[in-house]
Amino acid sequence: MTDAECFNCKNKSTTAPLIKIEKDENEAWVCVRCLPMLIHG
Repeated sequence: MTDAECFNCKNKSTTAPLIKIEKDENEAWVCVRCLPMLIHG
């Protein structure tokens, strides 16, 4: 596995589950703790 980390808070997959996202052909990772902020603003 890669050294993926949340683009927002820098959590790694050893700290919180990560979800891969893509926008405009750019990939990033977001943790489940930061995901609600992205959804709800």
